Amino acid sequence: MADSEPLTGEALALDLINTRPLRGDGRADLLDTPRQLSRWLALEADRLQEDVTAAAPTRDDLLPVHSVREHTEAAVRALLNKTAPPASALRELTEAQRAAPPVRELGWDGTAVTATAHRSGPLGIRLAAELAEAAVDLLTDPSIGRLRECEAGDCVMVFLPSHPRRRWCSPIRCGNRARVARYYRRHNPADASRA
Repeated sequence: MADSEPLTGEALALDLINTRPLRGDGRADLLDTPRQLSRWLALEADRLQEDVTAAAPTRDDLLPVHSVREHTEAAVRALLNKTAPPASALRELTEAQRAAPPVRELGWDGTAVTATAHRSGPLGIRLAAELAEAAVDLLTDPSIGRLRECEAGDCVMVFLPSHPRRRWCSPIRCGNRARVARYYRRHNPADASRA
């Protein structure tokens, strides 16, 4: 897995936050263009409504998604630091949901009444509402107390460990780097002391 690849597999809200990895020159943005957003939506397609994953994002759709990501990260980082999330972040996540609330449309499939949630409005607003809803689910979940930041010194990824000994965002990404560095220090003590 390359560092330019979004880290997926965590809660949707954490996957969103993790689209801002740390690079040598600061934080990168893996959702910087409509094409990158479209690619990330394809990776997350099984967790999002089909009408948002099937649409083609535009530049105008980026701002609402970035806003939800920023406010979700502010709340999550506060919880990591054992402090109250900023009231402004919680308020903005609520407003993002309010901008495109889900409406359950009733239909008939030939044998039963069905209900399908749909949101109206521009793609970016609908997507932001759905991502804000995922953030609310994460922030109110009892498992949020297990939230961790990757222990690799050059990583800012966050995750909910399924195992209490998990230390890295990804065993392939940061875990492998840590193991290689530890091996190198053990087998080249003179070189390691100069580093």
